[in-house]
Amino acid sequence: MLLAVGALAIAVAAFFVWRSQPTPEPLPPPTPISPPTPSATAKVTIHVAGKIRKPGVYLLPAGARVADAVSAAGGVARGASTGSLNLARRLIDGEQIVVGATAGPGAPGLAVTDPAAAVLDLNAATTEQLEQLPGVGEVLAARITEFRDSHGGFSSVDQLREVSGIGPRKFDEIKTKVRV
Repeated sequence: MLLAVGALAIAVAAFFVWRSQPTPEPLPPPTPISPPTPSATAKVTIHVAGKIRKPGVYLLPAGARVADAVSAAGGVARGASTGSLNLARRLIDGEQIVVGATAGPGAPGLAVTDPAAAVLDLNAATTEQLEQLPGVGEVLAARITEFRDSHGGFSSVDQLREVSGIGPRKFDEIKTKVRV
C-alpha cells in the first residue's frame, strides 16, 4: 500500500512539474525599417547670385532642386542662360548657385559651387548627399544616417568616428567637408 501511495505521489508531482513548464510564444514579426525622409519642416538655406532677377538668400524646403531656387529668385534675367546649371540637382544647405556664370579663370569670383566641395550638415544631409563625400558609398551613408537617427543627431563632427566603417583615415578625409 505504501508503494502505491508513493507511486501516486510521484505521478501527481510529475504531472504538476510538466504543466508548470513555460510554453514558448512566437515573437511578433519585426517592423520594417524605412529610410529616413526629410521632415516637412526641414529647410535649406541657399544663396542665389549672378544673372537673376532677385539675387539673395532664400530658405527652401529640404529636397528642393536648383530649378526651385531659380524660380524663388524670380527667374533668370533677360538674356541670361542656365545652360551651365543642372536644374534637376538637389540643393545642399549653405550652397551658392550662380546663374549665367561660366566656370573657370575667365570669371573670377563667379565660379559655380561644386556640390562635392560644399560642407554638409551631418544632422540635415540626406543619404544621397552623404554619398557625395569622398570614400562614402551607399552602405556607409546609410550607416551615418542610422547612427544619427538612433543617437538623436550628431553633437560634434568627432562622433563620426563611432560610425562603423569610418576609421582614422576616412575620418581625416571627410572631417573638413562636414559640420554639425
